[in-house]
Amino acid sequence: MALHVEWRGKHQHLPDHNVLLIAFPGIGNIGKVAIETIRKLDGTTEVARLHPTGLPPLASLDDDGLLAPPHLSLNQTITQDGVSILTLVGSAQPNEPSQQSGMATELMQFFKAQNVHDLLVLAGMIDAPERKVTFAVASSASHRIDLEQMGVDVRRDEPSSGAIGVTALLASMGPLYGMNSTCIITTTVGSSGDILASQRMIERIDDWFNLGLTLPKEGNEWLKKKLEAIAPKNSEDLVGEITASHDAFYM
Repeated sequence: MALHVEWRGKHQHLPDHNVLLIAFPGIGNIGKVAIETIRKLDGTTEVARLHPTGLPPLASLDDDGLLAPPHLSLNQTITQDGVSILTLVGSAQPNEPSQQSGMATELMQFFKAQNVHDLLVLAGMIDAPERKVTFAVASSASHRIDLEQMGVDVRRDEPSSGAIGVTALLASMGPLYGMNSTCIITTTVGSSGDILASQRMIERIDDWFNLGLTLPKEGNEWLKKKLEAIAPKNSEDLVGEITASHDAFYM
């Protein structure tokens, strides 16, 4: 099956933009909460809903109170400096590795057809509480040089064991489709709702890529409530079977 695109409003294609930010639920939900925060603080307009194969079969009420099938929300935000950015988030990703690969391929083919050139995949990585860093990992040598010249903290030795999941695939597949794909990783204590980790991520990408974002204040109450709302309600390990024999971290 192919990706189904549900254009919203008067949109029939992606608007002009500087960069596409992508995040899925993962370690601490750092990237997902960062994008949700950007959307709230700078405003957002839904451009399209993407319906790839493999999403869990859970229909939910949307902001209009309508029952919507599982989808990824693709929005446009115009920052206070007039910079156009696109953001893509989903409430879930497939549990099966083969479906994750299929979904990543569908999305990359869509991005290529829509002339997306630069995408940043946002993710968290568990680390010691005292280590609070944000860094980038490039998927091509030429783009890595460009990032370094921009002052981005690009690492060549992390994550040392690699990464798995849809976001990891999207971050690494850019060169296959003629795109610059980069993973932005922020360390976190884990799944406890690290509010300041999401804030650090927003500050870093704003500084590195000159996006002109409205930055959240330390201890932002809305950010805290958002993390609490999407925190797991039980201890079931939904990706345990995938990661049981693999030391790569899950995005």
